[in-house]
Amino acid sequence: MSEPEIDAVVFDVLGTLVDEPAGIRAGMREMDPSLDDSRVEQLLSLWQEHIDREQRRILDGARPYLTSDALDLEAARLVTNAAGVDDPAATAALALSVRRLPPWPDTVAGLARLDERFPLIGLSNASRTALLGLNAHAGLRWHQALSAEDARTCKPDPAVYQLAVTVSGLPPERLLMVAAHAWDLRGAQRLGLRTAYVARLVGDPPTSSDGFDLYADDLSGLADRLVPRSVSGGS
Repeated sequence: MSEPEIDAVVFDVLGTLVDEPAGIRAGMREMDPSLDDSRVEQLLSLWQEHIDREQRRILDGARPYLTSDALDLEAARLVTNAAGVDDPAATAALALSVRRLPPWPDTVAGLARLDERFPLIGLSNASRTALLGLNAHAGLRWHQALSAEDARTCKPDPAVYQLAVTVSGLPPERLLMVAAHAWDLRGAQRLGLRTAYVARLVGDPPTSSDGFDLYADDLSGLADRLVPRSVSGGS
């Protein structure tokens, strides 16, 4: 498959560039060091199910928009209650664990390579405040970071992808959306963006009916497809 002709790259953040479950697990172990691995996984599922359910309710119009900060605090309350931790400070600290997510091993170098050729835009359901802390902690490199908070909705609502179109000043087909979540790429496709799936252990794999423009095992593989060797310094 030939490479799409693009002028900027748009990245999902949570799960694609940073390991969200790993950061939340770390926060849970700080909350209660006695938790064993199986209990941590149960609590992680409780957290993830709450976030997924409430974002769907927002998308369906069953609940007014809330920032990711508010949803994370709700999830943290559920987890601390389930773990029997009665400490508001522990709940608040756990909610903030999503601002301390580790980057995947290839993320920082992959972004640096792509930055040699393209403007890079982060596009996340994370709030503006959460993105600021997350980007600083993980060492992410952007020309622009956009939050769904600015659209008052969540991906995959087209209004979120429109943020990247508006800020870039480019037609949708000149933007490449990169994500580890097939649902995210489908949302971008509906607005006309080009798409690249990057495999992650925590992502949402494509189905046989998906037709994305590019597929890569990691950001290094994506950069190999998009950045000529003469640009990236190879011979």
